[in-house]
Amino acid sequence: MTDDGVRPIVEFLETFLKSLGIAGAVAVEQTGDGPRLNLDGAEVELLVRHRGEPLIALQHVVDTAFGRRLPANQRVFVDALGYRKGKDNELKQMAKFLAEKAKQTGLDQQLGPLNPYERRLVHLAVAEVPGVTTESVGDAFSKTVLISLRK
Repeated sequence: MTDDGVRPIVEFLETFLKSLGIAGAVAVEQTGDGPRLNLDGAEVELLVRHRGEPLIALQHVVDTAFGRRLPANQRVFVDALGYRKGKDNELKQMAKFLAEKAKQTGLDQQLGPLNPYERRLVHLAVAEVPGVTTESVGDAFSKTVLISLRK
């Protein structure tokens, strides 16, 4: 997505913050998966309270409003104070740790329940560990990822 394509999303987020009375700025980082918009400022901390639920809701609104404007393989990521980036890194590290544990013990490891975005992160992280495989288990929005030895 070009900078011109990201501009309406940035303007929306700036208006959103202003409407809440929050002084903050929006920084854009281009990634391979799509633009990452990080909200920054002292009062932006309100969005990461309650395990980031307000931030998750804002992500949903941005996906609904702007998601169709993106190429099929890209997504807009809304973050606040690097909260999601940190959580994503924690999840990847946990997935790799459990993959190594599965390799060493031969026992299946489970991680979840996870939403589709989180499951994708786990599948990609475990794919970097040779000899193990992943499978999403469950029939709801939130599924468990099973990490096991490759057969």
